[in-house]
Amino acid sequence: MIITSRSNPIVKKFNSLADKKFRRQFGEYLVEGVKPVRECMAAGGEVTKIICTPRHEADFDGAVVVSEDVFKSISAEKTPQGVIASVKLPQNPVRPPQGACLLLDRIQDPGNVGTIIRTANAAGYTDIYLVDCADPYSPKAVRASMSGIFFVNAMCCSLEEALIYLNGTPRITADMAGENIFSFVPPAKYCLCIGNEGSGISEQIERESSYTVSIPMRDTCESLNAAVSAAIAMYALKNNVKEVQ
Repeated sequence: MIITSRSNPIVKKFNSLADKKFRRQFGEYLVEGVKPVRECMAAGGEVTKIICTPRHEADFDGAVVVSEDVFKSISAEKTPQGVIASVKLPQNPVRPPQGACLLLDRIQDPGNVGTIIRTANAAGYTDIYLVDCADPYSPKAVRASMSGIFFVNAMCCSLEEALIYLNGTPRITADMAGENIFSFVPPAKYCLCIGNEGSGISEQIERESSYTVSIPMRDTCESLNAAVSAAIAMYALKNNVKEVQ
């Protein structure tokens, strides 16, 4: 049977999961696209339900089939692929980092949050502390993470909580007033702190940081996007640690 009504309870629930309030209420989030859904399942994500259009009915056993029109009402994509899943939100209690980690300080753009998570996964930063950031499980952040969200430990917490579990871990703040990151030699274990898109790093984090580093730029460039800065810093630090081992 193909669902053709947008008022169907399953369809209405999927639509509600675009809202953080209902993600918390149901304890679920959305993953959209054929490849992301398959990667989520392969990574051990607890998929609770899959909705698809008729062209993908044979690809996902037990999927709820809806019309193209109904699927478009759920999808956040400009060109929907026709597959979307609801997935249990992982339980990520705040814990001490297992290695080099990230602290994101008030990053508000979900696209930036997702892109940073994507790069963190690629560069090998598993533990990420998100302090008053955009929800990493929003549709836009999940999409921007390009499946990276399935492979990192995203811990949403207050600054106080993060600092308790980072006690003893050297913190490296990315700031324009710091020393050149490409010549900086970091300790083997550290926490890279990335600040808000507009106001930068908070005073408390800056004050309590062990080191401050910067990315050299031409005078004609005032600043870099937060996600771009984070990507450069993540790889530069990893590379410099590797060189001294």
